[in-house]
Amino acid sequence: MAPARGWQQAEGAGLGLAAFAIAGLAGPGWPWWIWLAILLAPDLSMLGYLLGRRIGAAVYNAAHLYATPFLLVMAGVGAGSPGLIAGGALWLSHIGFDRALGYGLKLPGGFRDTHLGPIGPQKTD
Repeated sequence: MAPARGWQQAEGAGLGLAAFAIAGLAGPGWPWWIWLAILLAPDLSMLGYLLGRRIGAAVYNAAHLYATPFLLVMAGVGAGSPGLIAGGALWLSHIGFDRALGYGLKLPGGFRDTHLGPIGPQKTD
């Protein structure tokens, strides 16, 4: 494993755990299934691959950038909304855990090609 990849995976794990804790501290009072639905929702972006690899990568990446959920958390802080804070934090947590597992931003070559390197079993020539 390349050193930079290891650092990014460690960063993702830390962010995932911290964001999950922030969601819990926001305490929106949601039932467990809403937490699970929000935590898994960003993976619906994989449906973009039905429109091709390039569009799929763009849609997936748009849902897996740190900036948008961070801005949602900040909007929640500004508005005093525990729901926005928790929702954005769960989204951030999802992205962080994805990075920790080695699922990076997608490259146009296909779902298995990421900025952290290839994922899944590799073909040997």
